[in-house]
Amino acid sequence: MNLIYAVLPIAAGFLLDCIIGDPYWLFHPIRLIGSLISALEKAVRRLFGRHLRLGGSALAAVVLLLSTGVPAAMLFFLYGLNFWLGIAAESIMCFYCIAAKCLKTESMKVCASLEKNDIEQARKAVSMIVGRDTKSLDEAGITRAAVETVAENASDGVCAPLFYMALGGAVGAFFYKAANTMDSMIAYKNEKYGDIGFAAAKIDDILNFVPSRLCALLMIISSGILRLDMKNAAKIWRRDRRKHSSPNSAQTESVCAGALGLRLGGDAYYFGELHKKQFIGDELREIEPRDIRRANDLMYAASGIMLIIAAAFRAVAVIVLCGIS
Repeated sequence: MNLIYAVLPIAAGFLLDCIIGDPYWLFHPIRLIGSLISALEKAVRRLFGRHLRLGGSALAAVVLLLSTGVPAAMLFFLYGLNFWLGIAAESIMCFYCIAAKCLKTESMKVCASLEKNDIEQARKAVSMIVGRDTKSLDEAGITRAAVETVAENASDGVCAPLFYMALGGAVGAFFYKAANTMDSMIAYKNEKYGDIGFAAAKIDDILNFVPSRLCALLMIISSGILRLDMKNAAKIWRRDRRKHSSPNSAQTESVCAGALGLRLGGDAYYFGELHKKQFIGDELREIEPRDIRRANDLMYAASGIMLIIAAAFRAVAVIVLCGIS
């Protein structure tokens, strides 16, 4: 039973995501966390006035406490009622924390539009998965934005949640997703969010430090499995993995750039403001819509390896701590 408890929810959650992804009509707890963040942001701005760094720290603490405390209490209650009911509930929770299918579906909408030469539709599709301004992007810019998003979210959306599932099951994954959702909503480096999102940004950087680097290594291995340029993936990762304002984002982007022989990164506009960014990778060839599909293949291969590692880690931990039962 202990081994089933350790491994099955993670494996079932990953499999559910591969099969059905996130149905848009289905209630999603991450959206509820987003609503909580929005409500608390308004309250913090009203209550803390000019002391927004302090308020942002309080906001982060409340979000993390509620986002982990609620699922922990639910699982404690459900496992107490019935072991298999608890397994089912935790499997669904793990499913909610993985975003591989959604990432592939949304990015492939961009690819499909580009292959139909529908630039306006491609801009609209890519605007749904990136934070930058997309109105002025040409075909290459749209493709590059989609590839970068898939590469970065291979860690944020899949490998990192699996990493924290290995450490703490669904509760660990919700802790990570709450921090990552805060980072995506209030951690912009501008006048409006610089102070209130300071704590959220630092927490996200800390939580992603190990998973992003592990995911990068798994993507290098995956590039060899997929017969991409594994040697160049490792080379560009060593050279360009720090070429980002975030200590983590360029880890997987650099691997993807090297594996595909592309140059990613560069300047981008956010909310009408130009952000200077370094280039990542070498332009060994021109980028093409098919590279979005290749990036997704790389993401899935690395995620599959990460799933095996996470399941094996939990199985070994149970055997060592509890014995086999």
